[in-house]
Amino acid sequence: MSTRDEQIEKLKYELVDRYIIFMMIILGIYAAIFTFYIYDEILRRYLGGGIIFLGYSYLLVRKKFLISTIVHCYLITAPLYNFYVMLAFWDSSVASFCWLLPIPLGANIFFNQKVAYYYTFYTLLIIVIGYILANSLNLNFPKHNLKEVINTDTILIVSNILVVAMLVYYKDKIRKLETSYHSEYELETEKIVIKEFTQKNNDVDNKGLEKIFSKIEESMNENMFFKDIKFNLSMLSVAININSNYISKAIRFKGYPNFNNYLNIYRIKYVKKLLTEVDFQKKTLMYVYTEAGFSNQSTFNRVFKQIEGITPSEYFQNTKRGSENNI
Repeated sequence: MSTRDEQIEKLKYELVDRYIIFMMIILGIYAAIFTFYIYDEILRRYLGGGIIFLGYSYLLVRKKFLISTIVHCYLITAPLYNFYVMLAFWDSSVASFCWLLPIPLGANIFFNQKVAYYYTFYTLLIIVIGYILANSLNLNFPKHNLKEVINTDTILIVSNILVVAMLVYYKDKIRKLETSYHSEYELETEKIVIKEFTQKNNDVDNKGLEKIFSKIEESMNENMFFKDIKFNLSMLSVAININSNYISKAIRFKGYPNFNNYLNIYRIKYVKKLLTEVDFQKKTLMYVYTEAGFSNQSTFNRVFKQIEGITPSEYFQNTKRGSENNI
């Protein structure tokens, strides 16, 4: 269980603990009222038994069962327990319905919306059954005067306002934690999707760039475009019918800084080939570099040293010495 889940679980247990304590206090107050102020032996015993049962049963099940199971048991039994009180005061007050109002709200905190609807229906069913029994049976409950009813109803309404306030408070805290979790989860999911999408697109791009570069190489080797002094990226784009941006991207993908570097490497390779083949008694150096696509000697010297690390004359001397040693 994650830290956030543990925090939510802790809040739910904290809510139930405080709710049970609060309900035992309220039942105790009513038990005292029906013992010392409005004497009713049945209600006094009924409420006293409710306190003992609620406290003792909760201590037994708290550590043995999941919080959801405990809440289900309470939401089912609480309206049934309230059923007698509701019938006892039916002729003088229907305020005892208030005890049933927190049932749907509590269900909404601990369970999904569907389960909350079920408990709402269950609560309405209890009220309907109470109405039918109260109007169809001759129930001889003790009568209470208006002052007694006002006092008990006031305590009932105030206590239920406090109960609802407590439930709303904890619902807000729990929902904030859950919202935080879902937001982070959605963010992580979005990152994963973006990563997978990017990776997939990169794989597709890489294959496409490989194909483009192969077409560039094939065209350069067959047509020897580099020999044209005026040859440039736009001319290559027209020749192979591929957008110049894709050509540049494919060239960079293969490790070349730019198109000019790629083109010059082809030219220098051709220069090196000519230096081993040309008879310099019949041809000049100018013939070599212009044949390879360079417009002047200074540019040729600069590019040659940039790529090979030595000047053309040094390269030529090294090649000449190597040839003489092999003879």
